[in-house]
Amino acid sequence: MLGRLAAAAAGAALAVLWDADPAWAQAVLPSLSLEWGAADGVEAWSTGLQILLLLTVLSLAPSILVMMTAFTRIVVVLAFVRYALSTQQLPPTQVLIALALFLTFFVMAPVWQQAYDEAWVPFREGEIDQATAVERAMEPVREFMFRHTRERDLALFVDYAGLERPETPDDVPSYLLIPAFAISELKTAFQIGFIVFVPFVVIDMIVASALMSMGMLMVPPMMVSLPFKVLLFVLVDGWHLVVESLLLGYGG
Repeated sequence: MLGRLAAAAAGAALAVLWDADPAWAQAVLPSLSLEWGAADGVEAWSTGLQILLLLTVLSLAPSILVMMTAFTRIVVVLAFVRYALSTQQLPPTQVLIALALFLTFFVMAPVWQQAYDEAWVPFREGEIDQATAVERAMEPVREFMFRHTRERDLALFVDYAGLERPETPDDVPSYLLIPAFAISELKTAFQIGFIVFVPFVVIDMIVASALMSMGMLMVPPMMVSLPFKVLLFVLVDGWHLVVESLLLGYGG
C-alpha cells in the first residue's frame, strides 16, 4: 500500500513538472537543473511556480498527515496512557509516534485505497486531468472527516466565516472542514484519555491513603503505586484494550 502511494505521488509530480505523459513520467527519471536569470516566456514562469508549489506541499505534508487523518486522536490517547501510568519516558516518544503512524496507516488504508483507485489510476491512464484527479482524491478524505466531525464544531467555523448554512457536505469548503475535524478529534481523544486515567487515579488515592495511615509521609506515593499500575495494565491487557477502543471509534 505504501509503495503504491509513493509511486502515485512521484508519478504525479513528474507529470506536473515536466508536462509529460504520465506513463513516461513513471518510467523515466529525469535530471533537474536550476538556473538563475530572467524567465523566458510564460511557460518558464509556469514551471517555476509548479516547482515552488510542489516544495510547499512537501513541506506541509506532516501537517496534512496530522490534521486530515486519525493521527491526532491516536497519538493523544497513547500519550494519555503513558502519563496515566506515570512511567515518565516509557514507552519512548519515538515508539509512541511510530505506533501512532502505523495505526493511522491501518485506519486510513481504505480511504487512501479509494483515492488511489478513483483518482490516481485514471490520471495515470490519461483519462482525467490533474484538477479532476485532485478533486476525486479529496472526496474519500472529506467523507472520512465528515463522519468524525461534530456538527457543533463545523457550525462554529461556518458562522465565523460568515457563510450561509450549507445544504450538502459539498457546500462546506475544506478549509473549514479541516479545523472542525481537528478539534472534534481532540475532544474525542480527551474523552478517551479521561476514561484511561480514572482507574490509575484510584490506585494513586488508595496508595496515598495507605501510606498516610501507616505514617509513612516521606515515601512518595507515586513510587509505591507505579508497580501496581503497571501490574493492573498488564493483567487487563491494556494496550489491546486501548488500540481496540481506537479502532472501534473509527468503525474498525
